[in-house]
Amino acid sequence: MGLTDLTNGIAGTFGSLFHSVTGGLLADDTIRLGVTGLSRAGKTVFITGLVANLLDRGRMPQLKGAGRIEAAFLQPQPDDTLPRFDYEGHLAALTGDNPRWPESTRAVSELRLSFRIRPEGFLSGLQSVRTLHLDIVDYPGEWLLDLALLDKSYTQWSEETFDRIAKRSQAQDFLALARAEDGALRLDEPRAQALAASFTDYLTAARAAGYSDCTPGRFLLPGELAGSPVLTFAPLPQPAATPRNSLWREMERRYEAYKDKVVKPFFRNHFARIDRQVVLVDVLGAIHQGPRAVEDLRRTMAEVLAAFRPGRNGWLSGLLGGKRVERILFAATKADHLHHTQHPALTAITEALLRDARSRADFAGAQTAAMSLAGLRATVEEMVTRDGEEIGAVRGRLLSTGKQAVMYPGDLPRDPARILSPAREGAEKWLDADFGLMGFAPARITLQPGEGPPHIRLDRAAQFLIGDRI
Repeated sequence: MGLTDLTNGIAGTFGSLFHSVTGGLLADDTIRLGVTGLSRAGKTVFITGLVANLLDRGRMPQLKGAGRIEAAFLQPQPDDTLPRFDYEGHLAALTGDNPRWPESTRAVSELRLSFRIRPEGFLSGLQSVRTLHLDIVDYPGEWLLDLALLDKSYTQWSEETFDRIAKRSQAQDFLALARAEDGALRLDEPRAQALAASFTDYLTAARAAGYSDCTPGRFLLPGELAGSPVLTFAPLPQPAATPRNSLWREMERRYEAYKDKVVKPFFRNHFARIDRQVVLVDVLGAIHQGPRAVEDLRRTMAEVLAAFRPGRNGWLSGLLGGKRVERILFAATKADHLHHTQHPALTAITEALLRDARSRADFAGAQTAAMSLAGLRATVEEMVTRDGEEIGAVRGRLLSTGKQAVMYPGDLPRDPARILSPAREGAEKWLDADFGLMGFAPARITLQPGEGPPHIRLDRAAQFLIGDRI
């Protein structure tokens, strides 16, 4: 081999190395992060707190590589057809002179947060500053739960719904109305509307009571579909005969239309494009409501994870085009309602709630994590004396009166089985414990330059979700 050949070979090798190092980094990189929450889990507060602390990272020590971020800034979102997540309005509500919780979002919205990231390491001289876009897609948790409907016929959905809600006090009016109906009779539109309205009233009451399985989701968040036939159906006992033009057949047709016209387009247009996902869960609220709410939450989590296993169902693989969500974070919110000594127990209970379904998601290739956090810390910790013993409590401003109050919600068991076993067995209440919660308003805060609002573990959440790309 001549000298020219040798030098050409070295140059070619170096050129290939240079391209491999810089080629993928000169172009913009994008992570599409889906954020959803179940039953008042604090989705809007989580997104607002996360964005604020990614813009000003003084409270984000667990986000490795944060020092490489030269700048973080908001940009116009890529989807012109979606509403923008009102970050500025929500942050003003949380941090103003009279701080308050912001209004919940009731539809899909989006926000783009971009980072300029400085290269580091042995080959940093060959790299340029790169841009990472974080597109946050906010959508209602009820819409994610609708996925389970795609696998069920109207008959199956009706039977399962009646079995699930039979003992719930919130459902008794609807159950009486539905069981008195003869689905074989000819469709009468006022009767169909009355059934749908009564079923919607049940869903609204069930959500307020802390239940998570409140589907179909658009019954609670109808938007422009309010009053349309696609939302005018309800489960019915199946009659012996279902002739054409009967109430049963029309309810069945509208149920199928809901799946085709509402559920599938959401997954095709929004969910199918998500790279990473946060599912926020109000575990404390379920525990406060009692064993039945906890068992409902466990079943709901299993259904949620079905959305992240596209290989399980052919129709879902078709909707997602073979794409898989890479990372899923299940976060128990409102950790600021507990002294930090109880946070490990809250995380362990969340892990246990997800155990069966989580193993399937891990097997499918998605990385999953569970943690307890608070998007905005509304309390401070203190020790109080109870029955001669010092216990960890929290102090905050009551939502109802604005006055300061101390709360000790109860001692969460270190063994999650003490929560999950009574729940699985259908217990009416906890036998040896009483768990309480207070509603706290956001605390008045003064932010220092470079610091976002106080939080609990948003830095660890960000590290899991985007740390590898920073």
